[in-house]
Amino acid sequence: MSLRSRFTRRTRIALIGIAAGGVAAAIVVVPSLADSGSSEPAAVAARADYGPEPEADSKLVTQVGEVSTMAMATLSPDTMINRARTWLTANNGGPVPYSMERVWKDGYRQDCSGFVSMALGLGKPGLNTVGLADSKSGVTTRLSSVSQLKKGDLLIDYRTDDGDFRHVVIFEKWANSAHSAYYAYEQRGTYGTTYRQLKYGIGSDNYDPFRPVKLGGGTGGGGGGQVPSPSVSWPVLKSGSQGADVKSAQQLLTAQGYSVAADGSFGPNTRAAVVKFQKSRSLAADGVIGPNTWAKLIKVVKSGSSGSAVKAAQTQLNVYNYGLAVDGGFGTKTKSAVVAFQKNHKLEVDGVVGPNTWRTLLGSR
Repeated sequence: MSLRSRFTRRTRIALIGIAAGGVAAAIVVVPSLADSGSSEPAAVAARADYGPEPEADSKLVTQVGEVSTMAMATLSPDTMINRARTWLTANNGGPVPYSMERVWKDGYRQDCSGFVSMALGLGKPGLNTVGLADSKSGVTTRLSSVSQLKKGDLLIDYRTDDGDFRHVVIFEKWANSAHSAYYAYEQRGTYGTTYRQLKYGIGSDNYDPFRPVKLGGGTGGGGGGQVPSPSVSWPVLKSGSQGADVKSAQQLLTAQGYSVAADGSFGPNTRAAVVKFQKSRSLAADGVIGPNTWAKLIKVVKSGSSGSAVKAAQTQLNVYNYGLAVDGGFGTKTKSAVVAFQKNHKLEVDGVVGPNTWRTLLGSR
């Protein structure tokens, strides 16, 4: 096996101890997309509280044998995702800090597996990654391939044969039609709770796909009638977010009169535009695009419409492989794509991109 292969396969943690006045230094190599979207591993300086996760016999870990006492009622994927989102802002508007030795105010351990246990509503303080992947716990079942991933599934590195550094992330949706990256929630050293694009499990590494056994249906779109299922929720975008949803938000901001480059990267200029837009609509000016901001930001578009709001709709439709030219013109091809999307998601089939269709376009992946 080549040195390069060995590093992409598993050299996830490279610890370099430096005895200098009793201070140790460490380098963590994480095989994920960097926040900039790069596919290269990112070297991150380790925090003092980043290291091997608690073992199963730790008082900070719920025992696999105690799973029967867990609150494992069936929940929808979107309920799980919404629970995960709460940790993005739970710390006075910021993310819950990472720790394997502390529990958050809700009683869950502040590391990756404690975070996932919280999102699933498992017993406190939460299982570790080995427990989440262990068939004896009855919490998850392993999928045969990453192509089967759906909202709320997990990517888990639970191996113990190459060190105790393990990790788990929550899959939300694919970042592109090629399924070469996806959006996920994770609790990680230094940063705490984050939402970003990842490639864990895609290619040669130690991440395997799992599905929580108590995760119900309703991954988006359906629900019957003219309204999307309650489980279809608006995405939450903030500084550092990337992808098609960000590009659509930027195009909608432009349609509302705020000049922003539609580059799919939520940087300082996009945040400044969001804050200005929120102030103009008497919204909480936090620079985060959540449900209330989306409701004001979207515009109804239909046959004959043109401009950046149409580009936003075309951008979203292309995530579902409709292959439209993002030209800002709502012509026959765009209407046909909207009609097909509405039929597929059991919405009112009128060819108009209104609030319900917008919410389903943005929230059902």
